[in-house]
Amino acid sequence: MTDGSKRQMAQRGLKIAVVGGGAAGFFGAIAAADQNPNHQVTLYEAGPQPLAKVRISGGGRCNVTHHCFDPAQLVLSYPRGGKALRGAFSRFQPKDTIEWFNRRGVKLKAEADGRMFPVTDDSATIVDCLNRAAQQAGIRIKTRSPITHVEKSGSRFQLRLKSGSVKTEVACDRLLLTTGSSPAGHRIARSLGHVIESPVPSLFTFNIADKRLHQLSGVAVDPVALRLKVDRQLEKASKKKSPSLTQTGPLLLTHWGVSGPAVLKLSAWGARELQQTKYRAQLTINWLPALTQEQVRAKLQEVKANCSRRAIATHSPYAAFSKRLWQYLLQRVNIDSTLTWANLSKKQLNQLVQSLTQSSYDVVGKGAFKDEFVTCGGVRLKEVNFKTMESRQCPGLYLSGEILNIDGITGGFNFQSAWTTGWLAGQAIATTS
Repeated sequence: MTDGSKRQMAQRGLKIAVVGGGAAGFFGAIAAADQNPNHQVTLYEAGPQPLAKVRISGGGRCNVTHHCFDPAQLVLSYPRGGKALRGAFSRFQPKDTIEWFNRRGVKLKAEADGRMFPVTDDSATIVDCLNRAAQQAGIRIKTRSPITHVEKSGSRFQLRLKSGSVKTEVACDRLLLTTGSSPAGHRIARSLGHVIESPVPSLFTFNIADKRLHQLSGVAVDPVALRLKVDRQLEKASKKKSPSLTQTGPLLLTHWGVSGPAVLKLSAWGARELQQTKYRAQLTINWLPALTQEQVRAKLQEVKANCSRRAIATHSPYAAFSKRLWQYLLQRVNIDSTLTWANLSKKQLNQLVQSLTQSSYDVVGKGAFKDEFVTCGGVRLKEVNFKTMESRQCPGLYLSGEILNIDGITGGFNFQSAWTTGWLAGQAIATTS
C-alpha cells in the first residue's frame, strides 16, 4: 500500500469487523469506534442476541471484575496467561474498568471477597450499558450472523457470512476475533496461521463417590481447606508425579459431590491434569482449617471431660457445623449416634480428629459444564503481541478474550482479561493505517 492510499484510508476510516458479540468483542468494537469515528465498525454475533454470557454470569448479577489494582497481584489469579497479561494490566486494569462503566452511568460495588458487581445486582445493567455505548459509537451489530470462513486477500480480509439460508461475503481492513471457546473461532484462527492449544473445561464442580455426602446437598461450610491429588493408579501408569493443589475458601455440598468457590478454583489450577486423568483424583477436606490437629484434639478432649453424659451426635463442639454435617462426620468413622462423650475411646477420638481435618474422598468425574463457565486452551500466547493484541502470524488480525489461551479463577478475573484485551485491541486497531 502506498503512502497516498494509507492517507486516504485514514481519512475515510477503516472497515473493521469484530467477530463475536461477547465482553471482549463489545469492548474492542467500542474502543475502536470511540477512538476514531471515521472507522466503520461492524460486530457479527452468531447467536440471536449478543452478550449472552454477560447476561447469565454471576447468577444474573454479572461479576464484572475484581477489586485488585496491583497488576503483579492480579496476574496470580490466572492459571494460564498471567505472565502475558502483566504488561496488559499495566495499561488497562480493574481500576480502568470501574472508571469506564462509571463514565457511562454504571457504578460498581466491591463485596467482601473482592468480587465487583453493578450496584443494581442485575447483569441487565451491564448489558444495557454496553449496548447503549455501542449504539452511541455507531457500531453496526448483526445477530444470527455466523462467520463461517475467513481468507486474507492482500492487506484485507474476506469474510464468508451465513445469515439464515443466505450466504454472503464481506470485506474488511482489520479483523478482531473474539469468539471465545467456539470451535468455529478456533478454525478461523487456525486457518490464518495460529496454533490452538486444545480447549478443556475449567471452573467445574467435582463428582464424589461417597453417596452419603450427597445426602448433605445444600450444606455450606466456610472456610474449608482443600487438597487435590490426581488418581494414584493413573499416576503410576504415566510414571509422572502428580501435582498437589490446594485452596481455602467456601464449600457447597451438592447431590453429586462438591461445589463452591474453593472447588472451582481447584478445578481451574488442575484443569489440564484432571482432563488427562479423566477427572479421577483424591480430594482431602480439612473442615477446620483455622485449627491445628492438636488444637482439634484438645477441644474434643475438653468436651469429653466436661460433657461426658451428653450424646456425641447431638452435642457438637463446633457451632459452624450443621447437625447433619456433624453426624455425617461421625458416621464416617463409625461412631454410633447413641454413644456418649464419656464412652468415646482414645482410638475413636483420634479417628474423629482425622475425619475433621483430613477427610479423604474419591473424585470420579466433573459436574455438568455450564455455559457461564470457562475453558482453558485457545490461541497460543506467543503468537500474539500483547501490547496491541495483533497476531504475529497474520498482520491486521487481532485476538481478544477467551479465544486466547488465558483463563482465570472465579471472581471476575475472566471478564477483566476480556475487557483488557478487547480495549487494547480496539485502541490499536483505531490508530493503525
